[in-house]
Amino acid sequence: QVQLAESGVGLVQAGGSWRLSCPASGRTFNSYLMGWFRRASGKEREFAAAIRWSRWSGGSTYYADSSVKGRFTISRDNAKNTVYLQMNSLKAEDTAVYYCAAALDFTRLTFDGGYDYWGQGAQVTVSS
Repeated sequence: QVQLAESGVGLVQAGGSWRLSCPASGRTFNSYLMGWFRRASGKEREFAAAIRWSRWSGGSTYYADSSVKGRFTISRDNAKNTVYLQMNSLKAEDTAVYYCAAALDFTRLTFDGGYDYWGQGAQVTVSS
């Protein structure tokens, strides 16, 4: 069982930066693929980024093409059981509720159905 709790609710101006954090409970954090999804008002939840970890290759990251790649950076601190999403050059269309999620199966990392545990979500509003 993993419990996730996003922090970083905020209002930021377009062009600015913001960082979301998601500490996780549990002893096997290293084993989980960690992902960030977002849901804008009136839209379906969509994949933003994911990160897995292995002792041989370290962290491997994955990003949604075009929408966030190059502006968002996902990272994890296994000692703190925490995953982060650093968001730069924010745009009004980045306004959404952001969710962190955890999965043991790495093969469906861009699908929300591929994740086993979810946080409650954190609202990020980008003003233009």
